[in-house]
Amino acid sequence: MTEFWVSLLITVIKVLVVLGVFLGVGAYLTWFERKLAGHIQARLGPKLVGPFGLLQPLADGLKLLTKESIVPANADKVVYYLAVVLAVVPALMLFAVIPFGPSFKLFGVEVKPIVADVNIAVLLVFAFGSLLVYGTIFSGWASNSKYAFIGSLRKAAVIIGYEVVLGFSVLGVILLAGTMSTTGIVQAQIERGVWFIVYQPIAFVLYLFCMLAESGRVPFDIQEAEAELVTGYNVEYGGMRFGVFPLAEWYLNVMALSAIAVVLFLGGWSGPRIFGPLSPYLWFLIKMFGLVFFVLWLHWTLPRFQAKDITEIGWKIMLPLAVINVVITAFVYYFV
Repeated sequence: MTEFWVSLLITVIKVLVVLGVFLGVGAYLTWFERKLAGHIQARLGPKLVGPFGLLQPLADGLKLLTKESIVPANADKVVYYLAVVLAVVPALMLFAVIPFGPSFKLFGVEVKPIVADVNIAVLLVFAFGSLLVYGTIFSGWASNSKYAFIGSLRKAAVIIGYEVVLGFSVLGVILLAGTMSTTGIVQAQIERGVWFIVYQPIAFVLYLFCMLAESGRVPFDIQEAEAELVTGYNVEYGGMRFGVFPLAEWYLNVMALSAIAVVLFLGGWSGPRIFGPLSPYLWFLIKMFGLVFFVLWLHWTLPRFQAKDITEIGWKIMLPLAVINVVITAFVYYFV
């Protein structure tokens, strides 16, 4: 009975740490992106609120909290509020199956730096990832606005195609690792001494495209497309409810998908122990935020694709490539 309560306490602590850290980091990624965009576009970015503008996310949060939040008169109230929940919860749930490092001993108790170490973790990733689109669809439908609805339908069209590509791009990794456990996939790379990106470079590139599409980042941000849809699917939301959507989709989702990419292709926490006992955890974070930086960099570098181009690329180019990659991987793995 004592072991049960200790295990429960450790799990609760891990959940609170994950929520606290990544919600806080997600808020400050808004500051980092604005600074990055400022340097790319030869301007300063936030600099007035606090040293180097570091208090700008807090000021933005306070502004959203104090703004009047008006609910459209003709909105479907239940779905309208549910959309906000479905925007943020699945993104946070993705962090539950991400191993941030190897297990360690704390006061004689083994602690795994993962909330839920299950053998079907990759399936849960697909399940939670598929739920993310419901926040967008529900917000567009419930608002009873044609611009919001068009934006949400665009998102659905992208997700239908790129979820399939994402699944096939990950299948090669599962074949090589022989498991759907995220911890097991990292261990398989450590035992081989080779990251799976070496065996699956095409799958990694396809995953990056799917990550951009899933998170609605440029060049796949057609569900928002400010110049066309007056901010798209969330146009009828105000106050903090409005702020939840970019926090969940642009930042939490990007961090979660980047962490999963590190697990699947970049060896997880593996790396030289140049930081002492913290090396595995620091290497994981370095790899993860390296991918996050790549996503933010693309946002301020590439133009936006048209909706028809995005769906054609997904179905006509990426899906055949993903299927061919899986077939070749299976053939080489079992017959060579």
